[in-house]
Amino acid sequence: MTSSASSRSFTLNDFDFELPPELIAQHPSAERSGSRLLDGAPGAVTDRIFRDLPSLLNPGDLLVFNDTKVVKARIFGEKASGGKLELLIERVLQDHQVVAHMKVSKKPLLGGKMHLAGGAHKGGFDAVLLGRWPDENGQLFHLQLSDEPHALMEKHGVVPLPPYIERPAGASEHADTEEDEQRYQTVFARAPGAVAAPTAALHFDEGVLAALAARGVHTASVTLHVGAGTFQPVKTENIAEHTMHSEWYEVPEATQQAIAECKARGGQVVAVGTTTVRTLESWAKFNQASGDTEIFITPGFEFKVVDRLITNFHLPKSTLMMLVSAFAGYEHIMGLYRHAIAQKYRFFSYGDSMLLRRTPTTSQAS
Repeated sequence: MTSSASSRSFTLNDFDFELPPELIAQHPSAERSGSRLLDGAPGAVTDRIFRDLPSLLNPGDLLVFNDTKVVKARIFGEKASGGKLELLIERVLQDHQVVAHMKVSKKPLLGGKMHLAGGAHKGGFDAVLLGRWPDENGQLFHLQLSDEPHALMEKHGVVPLPPYIERPAGASEHADTEEDEQRYQTVFARAPGAVAAPTAALHFDEGVLAALAARGVHTASVTLHVGAGTFQPVKTENIAEHTMHSEWYEVPEATQQAIAECKARGGQVVAVGTTTVRTLESWAKFNQASGDTEIFITPGFEFKVVDRLITNFHLPKSTLMMLVSAFAGYEHIMGLYRHAIAQKYRFFSYGDSMLLRRTPTTSQAS
């Protein structure tokens, strides 16, 4: 990134673009690794297929995945008064308590009971409203469930597909399609807790993983439980005024060691997805291997860990557009998006991906 680019003052409108609706992928590709991959190396933009990825990395490089597992966090029910409601469980706390988004015409009162999936008297379960979260003015709701939350979600919940993926009315409101249950989950998902998939990792299958190992590319994992806030558009024209959502992350000791060894041998750290970038750079910036992060990466940010990035195509005016622009350079990213739209790449969660190189900031290049 040039000094003029890094010192430029960006506004929300800089990250807007016109996306034809038909390019928003409604279903995954027939094969995970059969999706398209835009090789976004500066000066040599190339259209590829995702299974080409191993040939684009070098022996000794380190791929870092987010091993979070999407839970069936969307649950339907009703208030004690009979009013319909929908919960999206964002986080599981201790003692059968959760934090959730709630869609309902009129919010229940403190201490109010809700009957989910028919309620305990019909084979479902009940919940009691304890208050707002993280404080009395919080947008989320703090609930006490009648049983263990993960077990209840697995039995009664549905996959929380992003708002831009449409399904026929009534077809999957209260039940998952087999395709979504299998494909809106990575092949290496391990740690339950996400309400959205780390979508760049959806392209990996056993064949690609085997080819990467044969190539001499190392792998490691982190965990970041992706929250629904990842879909929220930025609404302040001055992007510095945006309040970033909070997500829990962990960088295991084994991954910290793998990164150190990769750097020592001259390899590159390749992050699979923006959630992995946020995790690794939070660890480096705050020197905390686990905890909550509200890191907001915008142009001018100095990356300390990640050298290359595999990522899907993101929503206009989103924090993720700002992140990838910070990583690979604003003008370069906007050019790649123009190319992707012209070549009819598929966008968002079930869409195609691109491979980016980090553009050093002025201080890093000097």
